Amino acid sequence: MTEYRGCELPPDLWYDLDYLWVAPEGDGTYRIGITDPAQTMAGRVRYVTLKPVGTHRPWKKPLARLESGKWAGGIPAPFDGVIVAVNDRVLADPGLINIAPYSDAWLVKMKPDAPQRALEHLVTGAAAVERLKAWIDRYDVQCMRCAQ
Repeated sequence: MTEYRGCELPPDLWYDLDYLWVAPEGDGTYRIGITDPAQTMAGRVRYVTLKPVGTHRPWKKPLARLESGKWAGGIPAPFDGVIVAVNDRVLADPGLINIAPYSDAWLVKMKPDAPQRALEHLVTGAAAVERLKAWIDRYDVQCMRCAQ
């Protein structure tokens, strides 16, 4: 795990370098959540809505909506695909996103329309970490966890 300015940046995930992380599940699906820097920028998350299971989402169209005291907006799909699972824990406790953005607070799982192209717009490894550090610097982010 890489840490920069208090932000956790797991190098084994795939990133859109703005909001999202994506983790291959090994069964052709991908778990999707928001990054530590993104949850910090949003502030304490108060509401989460997720598109229901079975919903098809085109690349960059919202698969979720988050609302905090200082931000509200859609979370874009990282590829064209169908939502196959939603995280009921996040729906019941949106603040979990501020506490465990890479583990318990994933948002949805998706099955891509074109598995061979699912990760083509994402970056992983050392290149992702360096670009996320630049994002953190650009927005002057210092990550922290909100208490429940």
